[in-house]
Amino acid sequence: MDCIFCKIAAGEIPCNKVYEDDQILAFKDLNPQAPVHVLVIPKQHIRWAYDITPENSAVVAHIFEKLPEIAKICGVEGGFRLVNNCGEDAGQSVPHLHFHLMAGREFGWPAG
Repeated sequence: MDCIFCKIAAGEIPCNKVYEDDQILAFKDLNPQAPVHVLVIPKQHIRWAYDITPENSAVVAHIFEKLPEIAKICGVEGGFRLVNNCGEDAGQSVPHLHFHLMAGREFGWPAG
């Protein structure tokens, strides 16, 4: 498999790691859209939200359980935005399930 996030999770490609455990990895986005912009990925390859099943959904629950800790590590105090793009039409550019944790500025609601 030629998945860049799988390679990052396996340590084959370096990243600016924020948090890691046996199931997930959080690292700074290379093209940040906010002062704090971290990607949170499962180490297990799941292509997108459409592929979440009863067999693999525990890792998604684990991500949500760890989000407060990841935000705290990043110095986030006033809240954060969490984004998941599912599919190319929604802006997903890497075909590996991931969540964007962004903070440090005010966010508006998309107009379109």
